[in-house]
Amino acid sequence: MRSVRKASVLLAVIAGAAIATGIPGTAWAEDPVSFGSASPIVDTVGALGGEADEVVAAIDETADANGRQLFVAYVDEFTNPAAADAWADETALANNMGAEDYLLAVAVDGRAYYLSAASDASLSAEELDRISLEVIEPELRDEDWAGAAIAAAEALRDGSGGAGGAGGGWGFLWFIVIAAAVVVVVAIVLSRRKKRQSSQENAEQAPQLSVEELRRQAGTALVQADDAVKTSEEELGFAIASYGEDATDGFRSALDGAKAKLAEAFTLQQRLDDAERDTDDERREWYGNIIRLAGEADALLDEQAERFDELRDLERNAPAELERVEAAASVAESAIAPAAERLAALQTQYAASALTAIADNPAQAESRMGFARETLAAASSAITEGDPARAAVGIRAAEEAVDQAKLLTDAVERLAADLVAADQAVAAGVAELERDVQAARALGDPAAAALADRIAAEATALRAAITQQGRDPIALQARLEQADAEIDSAIQGIRDAAEQAARAQAQLGRSLGSARARVQAAEDYLVARRGAVGAEARTRLAEAGRLLVEAEGAA
Repeated sequence: MRSVRKASVLLAVIAGAAIATGIPGTAWAEDPVSFGSASPIVDTVGALGGEADEVVAAIDETADANGRQLFVAYVDEFTNPAAADAWADETALANNMGAEDYLLAVAVDGRAYYLSAASDASLSAEELDRISLEVIEPELRDEDWAGAAIAAAEALRDGSGGAGGAGGGWGFLWFIVIAAAVVVVVAIVLSRRKKRQSSQENAEQAPQLSVEELRRQAGTALVQADDAVKTSEEELGFAIASYGEDATDGFRSALDGAKAKLAEAFTLQQRLDDAERDTDDERREWYGNIIRLAGEADALLDEQAERFDELRDLERNAPAELERVEAAASVAESAIAPAAERLAALQTQYAASALTAIADNPAQAESRMGFARETLAAASSAITEGDPARAAVGIRAAEEAVDQAKLLTDAVERLAADLVAADQAVAAGVAELERDVQAARALGDPAAAALADRIAAEATALRAAITQQGRDPIALQARLEQADAEIDSAIQGIRDAAEQAARAQAQLGRSLGSARARVQAAEDYLVARRGAVGAEARTRLAEAGRLLVEAEGAA
């Protein structure tokens, strides 16, 4: 049976909101499509032009080489369902695609894509993530529609298949990885959490819809509400700077209420996604509650929209605000080159997997600033033309782009500091591990001695790795924690209570520090690339943040 890849990356990356696709015609939303027997391509927007034959040739070559059949669908926008992953998977199901059938679905106007695969496909989720992020996305970003399909076919031809190994080849799995890391941290200090009782209230439409349709609607509602909250946070900061605290009290209250409802909705989604099996009635109720909560969050923000628009329409501040944002843009622009140099230096020290979250940050910041400069120029013209309302809209859009550019460049230095801290944590942990090895050998037990020898070899490898170029300190921390857990099982009985408590506290400090760094990196990625993150990843991130707060409170 076809199913969504749990670790697959859902990315809306095509060019950005201010860049036209260059494909003529009016955009329209399209339901999942049907493939005929004659061609593995559906192109309702003419994206491939005269290159369709080249795409088919690449697809056929892959099928002949290893039996992996690629299908490609280019449409304007996804609808029924609107989420890219759900649309692609439903298309695959409707066309009876099998284990070695892969579908690349691209919404040209909607700037979204998804590489769909069966749950029993020979390629691992990690390999599909790598293909999506490193192979397909760059071509789509350049609007090379045929190139994206050809590159996907070639990558499927070269992919090794099988389970993804630890270390390299993550793709962008930050949102899954940070959630797992934080859960491990919480396990150190908290007892296993039980499920809370389900909410009593159901959405009115829940009984009339299937569980699967409710799942799709809940995912879409979560993304839309989360985007609305994050956009409103930025708009509130802009309004406060423009009009003061008193004028924005109502919007602040509405935003706080919306955030509380959204947090509750994410908690329900995490409950649905955890390892415990839920009944259909529970799933129906919880998906219904997610839809209701997301709708209530949107409604709270909508109540304040009119007043907020009035603030935006204040004409007298447009010239001053333009000058302020232009100054901020100059500062943000001046930070891009140093960030690029810093990233280049980091790339000589660390593995690509350690830098995944910031690998394209300088380029992304450059793109944001290009948009900001164009928008500010248009706003200046609007003021000259006596249209301050249009100028205010442009100024707001430019400020958001400037803020995102600053976030992208700041994230480079922040991750650099986190990696240095991780290096130091691993070095300290290895020294502690080596002392534990000696304690295990002193037990005189053959099994403990064998374990000590194996852990000693791992400690030696870790000590060597922390000084090597091309290392991944976060991955080294994971190896250290695994080795710690194994040696602890052998020598726990010989430590006194004070020693055990001190060791546990030290391990907790290292783990919490690592988790904080990963959550922050994921938050930075999401805020700067909202369209690139779907409901599942947002749920993992929200749960990771909640568990991190809980762990820090209990530590």
